[in-house]
Amino acid sequence: MSNNVQDEVVLKQIEKEVRMREGASKLLGHCSRREQALEASKSLLTCNARILALLSQLQGMRKAQILHRAERRPSEDVVPCLGKVALSDLRIPLMWKDSEYFKNKGELHRCAVFCLLHCGTEIHDTDMVMVDRTLTDICFEDTIVFKEVGPGFQLRVEIYSSSAVEDFSPGSLGPRRGSYLGGSLGCSSGKKIRAALESAAVCGSVLSGGFAGPGSVSPPLSPNMSRLGPKYNLLAYTTLRIEHIKEGFKTHDLSIAATEDNPFWLPLYGNMCCRLTAQPNCMSQPVMSGPLRVKLEEELNCWENVYGVLRGQSLLGYQSEEDLESEDEPLFVISIKKDTLVCISETDTDHCQSIYISTEHEGEDVTFTLATHAPEDTQRWTEALWLHVFNMSQWKQCCDHLMKIEMPRSRKAITVKQGSLYHEIVTPSSPREGLVVPDLSAEIRTLLYSYYKER
Repeated sequence: MSNNVQDEVVLKQIEKEVRMREGASKLLGHCSRREQALEASKSLLTCNARILALLSQLQGMRKAQILHRAERRPSEDVVPCLGKVALSDLRIPLMWKDSEYFKNKGELHRCAVFCLLHCGTEIHDTDMVMVDRTLTDICFEDTIVFKEVGPGFQLRVEIYSSSAVEDFSPGSLGPRRGSYLGGSLGCSSGKKIRAALESAAVCGSVLSGGFAGPGSVSPPLSPNMSRLGPKYNLLAYTTLRIEHIKEGFKTHDLSIAATEDNPFWLPLYGNMCCRLTAQPNCMSQPVMSGPLRVKLEEELNCWENVYGVLRGQSLLGYQSEEDLESEDEPLFVISIKKDTLVCISETDTDHCQSIYISTEHEGEDVTFTLATHAPEDTQRWTEALWLHVFNMSQWKQCCDHLMKIEMPRSRKAITVKQGSLYHEIVTPSSPREGLVVPDLSAEIRTLLYSYYKER
């Protein structure tokens, strides 16, 4: 993909997020209930985080282009394969005082909580959960999958909270007029990108500077947006890396970013529990396949033609490609692991060099000898084996076996009740007001629908 095309793709993503943010900010000005305003405010924070990440990506791409033109090319070291990383079953234990939880005394402390998960330029948010002293754990049922992640990933989990018991007056959020929704969606992309730069630059210290201190608030928005609705505040955070990937439900320490005197504070226990799994592409997808020759006996010059498939922790040999497609059992299996050695012979065998694979087989160190029918095929197989071993060494324990990743549950759209905010401002012809919103974009329609679906 050319540099101009890459730039255009990122710019379109930024423009889309800006439109989504505009739609959420306009929704925030029409909310009649605090729960609605909390959802809209959550979307504003998420959009702002995505805009900042995309702008950072664009800046990195521009820097690489400048270095390339100046012939100061970045290092061309081998880059390990990408993979999927999934976080699920997120639980955050709470530690209420005895008088609050068991005796039900004191003021009811109620907050809206959600998590923002950053991994590179990919950012996801969880559902919002209402939390009070009747809960011992904050539970998020979402399965969040990051699809293009390298082994050096840093998955930052941020927990945001907003007090849900403050006074809420619909009028304070602005007039509830659907005609506002068609407003500035027709503005040029340039203006939107500049607006994104201005607001994202302000919030950079919170998101990319990363480790906000106690009482830090959610990323600030543009002046008009900052006056609207409830504010989310950073409650706690942690960063997960490849060493945290293990089978099963594990506990991770949290860094607390709020104190008890904050209205959005919750008595966190100081850690969170979740399942963190990974599927490197080298484990889930075939790496290489094609004809091979295998030496059956080391002492004899006896070779057998097979169809080889390099996948996961194995190099499989089939009688033919048809046997592979029919899912028959392979003739042989050569174990390929992180410490497997692959080298080429110095002397030719029938004008083709041999490939030696030294690995552990049934508890013993064994060397297998392979060959191809053409020198270029020998080179391709050798490089594929080297790269595969390298990928496995970089993904470490994630390549011990193929981990299972549960697919994210779909947030199904449910028919909205008559009289809801969505019905009033999205239906092309409302029976009460007759509003028509001709230039409402598809993205904003989707956004509105997701916010005001029946729960």
